[in-house]
Parts: sequence; C-alpha cells; structure tokens
Amino acid sequence: MSSRIFQNVIIQMKDAVDRTMGVVDEQGFVVASSELAIIGSRLDDFHAYEFDNSEKVICTGGRSYRALCADGGKIDFAAFVEGTDQAAITICAVSAVAFNEARSNYEEKHNKAAFIKNIISDNILPGDVYVRAKELHFVTDEPRSVLLVRQIENSDVAAMEVIQRIFPDRQKDFVLNINETDVVVVKALSSPDSHEEVLKVARSIENSLHEELGIRCVIGISTNANHLRELADRYKEAQVAIEVGRVFESDKTIINYENLGLGRIIYQLPTTLCEMFLNEVFKKNPIETLDEDTLETINRFFENNLNVSETSRKLYVHRNTLVYRLEKIKKITGLDLREFDHAIVFKVAMMVKQYLDSLSSSKY
Repeated sequence: MSSRIFQNVIIQMKDAVDRTMGVVDEQGFVVASSELAIIGSRLDDFHAYEFDNSEKVICTGGRSYRALCADGGKIDFAAFVEGTDQAAITICAVSAVAFNEARSNYEEKHNKAAFIKNIISDNILPGDVYVRAKELHFVTDEPRSVLLVRQIENSDVAAMEVIQRIFPDRQKDFVLNINETDVVVVKALSSPDSHEEVLKVARSIENSLHEELGIRCVIGISTNANHLRELADRYKEAQVAIEVGRVFESDKTIINYENLGLGRIIYQLPTTLCEMFLNEVFKKNPIETLDEDTLETINRFFENNLNVSETSRKLYVHRNTLVYRLEKIKKITGLDLREFDHAIVFKVAMMVKQYLDSLSSSKY
C-alpha cells in the first residue's frame, strides 16, 4: 500500500521536477518512481547502513538519498533523486517530507477507521478508548451519528466505494464495511441538533446506491453520540431501527431510532409476554376472527384519530355504516374503539400481533 501512496505523490510532483525521482525500500529495490521502467529494479549505490540521521541527504552513485522513516537507526524506505548537485539535494529533501506526510496521513486515517470499528463492535475496553483517542488525535466529545446501510434483495461490493465518495473528509467521517450487506457510516455533525443534516445524508446514500448500482437499501439512523464511547450503543440503535422498521414501518427505507415510539418497546418484549397480552385482550374471540375488511376499517379509524365522520368519508361509506361496523367489532372483541382507552389497548394489541407474525417471516 505504501508504494501506491508514494507513486501518487510522484505523479503530482512529476511536472514540477525535471529529474528521475522515486522511493526505494531498505534493500534498495525501487517501489515507486517517475520512471516506471525502473520500478522493481535494485539501485546498487543505495546502502541502508549509511543512514545514521533520517534528516541527512546522502549523495552516492550519482543520486541523492534521504531516509523517510527511522526506527532505532534502521530505515524502511528512502527517497531518491537523480543527481548530486544542490538542486537534487533540495528536491530530495522536499520530496522526502511529502512522502512522509502522505504515508503518515494514510496510516492515521487507516488506524482511525480501525479504531472506530473496534468501538462499535465492542472490541475495545472503555478505558482504552481514551488512550487510543489521544494517540490518534481524536476529538472525543464531538457529536456524531451512526447510520447503518443495509443492502436488500441484492448486494454489491462496490457499495462501499460509492458511499465513501459521499464523505471526502475521511479524518472525521468514517465508512466501515461490516459484512456483505451492511455498511456503517459514522458521521461527524456540525451541531448536536442536526436531524435534517443526517436525513439529508441518508437520502444521498440511498439515491447514490440506487442510481449508480441499482441497489435498494434500508438505512437505520441512531440518536446522536456525544462521546466516542457511546458509538457502540448508537450502532445497536441503528440496528434496532432497521429491525423494528421492518416490522412496523415496512413502507419506509430510512428509519430513525428516535421515531420508533411504541414499536421499540414491543420489540424488546419477550414473546411469551406478548402472547399472554393478546390472550388477555381478546378473551371473547382471537384477533384472527376479524376479516381483512374489518381490519382495514380499524386501521383507517386509527389513521383519522378516531374521528367517525372523517373515517367514513375516507372509506366512502355512510356514517351509520361505519358505526355499525364499530359495533360489530365491539361485539366480537369486547372493545369499543370509540373509547380512547379501548382504542389504545386495541392498537397495542395489533402491533403485538404484527410483531409476533414478523418473527416467522424472513428478514431483510
């Protein structure tokens, strides 16, 4: 990977430097160069033992060399420039700084991403978070949001690259590959109250995957993390958002954990408790007794805030017809949906039934 980083720097400097330049490893083999033909060959005039000072330029065999990294007097790479005159020495010194900076930035970025992945995966002790964050120059208390992007129906390994392009600042925003379908985005926020900002990001991800790869996805959004140590919990929230959304918000592709409401509570209940609740609510007859048309009437009634007139208008039926249907529901279930308390119990019962039914269905 280092050779690719060095070659990218050389490409950027090539037009400004009229001499052959490049990088050799500790054995003298060229790993990157402005002259592609010599990559892989060995420069016989290079000797690693000559470098006792990483800031010193050594001229030998018609070339100027400067060590890039020193570790106990041993180097792993060195920059070289054709020529031994003052211009060559200057170019060598400047290019060494550029190579070091490029590699340092890459390694820091790579280490930061690995650090974030360890946090959300609970693979690091809480106390170590502070130590590692300091080593990597991380701002620990910056507000961040976690977005879990799950590809559905079909997946593509190129999704990772597509999402990465949306986040050019890779020192603050992190795109992490979790498995063949899941990609996690840890997004730094401009302020703690950035709901619209996060939604805009989620829509951008969804649109990009659909337009570039033809992939459908569902995106779970966590609440904001105010500290690095909270990221693991926020990742779990994003997972819950997708799972609960699959049950209660199946028509949505972007689900915010904060908006899950009652569904989030039901999702965490044991199935035995859910079954007991249904048996207690529907003592007279099980909920399966209600046919599809009756359930549609009930759903519309809830959608219109228990308003009989508005619901009958939306269903294109006479008001008395709707009243008759509600009376029929009361007779079957013992619950009068026109009474607020009864309506709440029935609504919760329907959600519990929906949750239990989902347990046997396939997941995203």
